[in-house]
Parts: sequence; structure tokens; C-alpha cells
Amino acid sequence: MARSAPHPDQLPLNWSDNEAIEVIVEQRVAERFQAESFQWRFRLVLIETVMMGLLVLVAGLVLKQPTMMVLRASLIIAASCLATGLLLLSLSAATAKLMSRLRKGKRK
Repeated sequence: MARSAPHPDQLPLNWSDNEAIEVIVEQRVAERFQAESFQWRFRLVLIETVMMGLLVLVAGLVLKQPTMMVLRASLIIAASCLATGLLLLSLSAATAKLMSRLRKGKRK
């Protein structure tokens, strides 16, 4: 089989050095996952907020509690769940940035 010539814009890689290529790939994957992790955590916080609010709403209605009291309690629970989730999310992101800076500082 004849090999086709690589595209001129393609990054030339020397496949004889597999360890260096693995390091490059691992670094790129880690950077991508770190960038996407905030979005995924935020989605989880939103899902948790909706589930907790609906749980309180359904439980209150099944137990035949006054509707306005159940709605208010459901909104309070959902709001507090969202607030604590966002606080935890921001603290987690700040800690991750701090840890990455500390790791970069030790490498230099």
C-alpha cells in the first residue's frame, strides 16, 4: 500500500517517540476535561435543585398539606439547594485553580 502525503497544515509527529506523544495527548485531554468539568458540575447542581424542589412539592401535596405552604417550602428548598451548590461549585473551581498553580510552581 502506498502512503499518502500528510496535509501541510497537519502537525508532524515522530511516531518513534511514543512516550512524548502520550504526554502531549494526556496534557490536552486533561486541559479539555478541566474546562468542561465546571459545566458538568453546574448541570448536576441544577438537576439536584429541580429534584429536591419537586420532591418537597410532591411529598407535601401527597400528605395533603396547604398548597401555598408546600409551594413556598418547595421554592425555599430549591433556592437553598441552588445557593449551596453554587457555593460548593465556586469553592471547588477556586481550589482546582490553586492546586494547578501550585503544581506548575513546583515543576519550574
